[in-house]
Amino acid sequence: MLKLELRPQLSRFWSYGSPILALLITVVIGVILFAALGKDPVRGLQVFFWEPIKSSYAIGELLVKATPLLVIALGLAVCFRSNVWNIGAEGQFVLGAIAAGGMALLADKNTGPWIVPAILVAGVLGGMLWAAIVAWLRDVCNANEILTSLMLVYVATLLLLWLVGGPWKDPMGYNFPQTKTFEAVTQIPRLMKGSRVTIGIVIALVGVAALWVFLFRTRLGFAQQVGGLAPAAARYAGFSARRAVWIALLTSGGAAGLAGALEVAGPIGQLTPYVPAGYGFAAIIVAFVGRLHPVGMVFSAILMSMFYIGGELAQSRLGLPKSLTAVFQGLLLFTLLACDTLVAYRVRMKAAARPVSPTAGMSSLQASTPDVVAPQIKEA
Repeated sequence: MLKLELRPQLSRFWSYGSPILALLITVVIGVILFAALGKDPVRGLQVFFWEPIKSSYAIGELLVKATPLLVIALGLAVCFRSNVWNIGAEGQFVLGAIAAGGMALLADKNTGPWIVPAILVAGVLGGMLWAAIVAWLRDVCNANEILTSLMLVYVATLLLLWLVGGPWKDPMGYNFPQTKTFEAVTQIPRLMKGSRVTIGIVIALVGVAALWVFLFRTRLGFAQQVGGLAPAAARYAGFSARRAVWIALLTSGGAAGLAGALEVAGPIGQLTPYVPAGYGFAAIIVAFVGRLHPVGMVFSAILMSMFYIGGELAQSRLGLPKSLTAVFQGLLLFTLLACDTLVAYRVRMKAAARPVSPTAGMSSLQASTPDVVAPQIKEA
């Protein structure tokens, strides 16, 4: 039999090996899933893991998807390392998109290129404003940030639907709930001609370096992490728990808002009801698969964007539902949670108990009381 035995200390090997094992298990389950749906498993894996990287254009589309995932995950890493559970990054993403879209709608043909930085700043402020509501409720009312941040996602989505179907609706849009297409001057600059990859990927990589410096080379970053790991020690050291909550939520909200601005002023080019693409929720998986480390999240963001593109290709080429993307995301998360058990526990073989035979028991009894028991057995 197998049993779990507590390790004397956490396994460094499985801290990094657990996500790889989780991915392998996800692939195996995916093969079984494709076979159960009557599809060629090899073709299914090819759609998810080869098609997104087989050409320069495909890699560009992969980076387009990975950019918002990475930017949001960087902010969430600050939250989770501070033991602040911001589950509403999707709402902050939407508010950042709304604020950035509002700024873009102010532009006309005479507007200068200064509008692009203004759009990005508006997105950051929009996300921070939405996260500030969560921080205020946690700080003043002691409300659970998991619930408040999650509920505000629906408020943000409904606000977006009201704006694109009402005040900001394009009068020339054939009654579709969307804003007009933003002016060309508002578009986030692209890295190369013929590709949709924008400078957003550069901003994301700069954010990776900035987060690494903040977490591992600054006193403030150290205070954030100590507050998450040992609140009592943080209080003893004089670190403010209230400040840690505000910094964590405002940072994550600003990052999510920035991702929203990069999305609506980049690949989308307008506000539509389809702005909420689930990036805020998927970024939670990106953060944990990347072990809340800036470099690790780069690779996990690319992996998650493969799932997004693979789901779209599976719909068009294999006739499978697009929701297969969410299935793979969920499988990766649950297998990761299961594999993380190996970080604190090791698997051991438990020896089965041997049954005691009646003869062995009688011999023991005779040995213990030879003068009394032995004659009785003999007479019998």
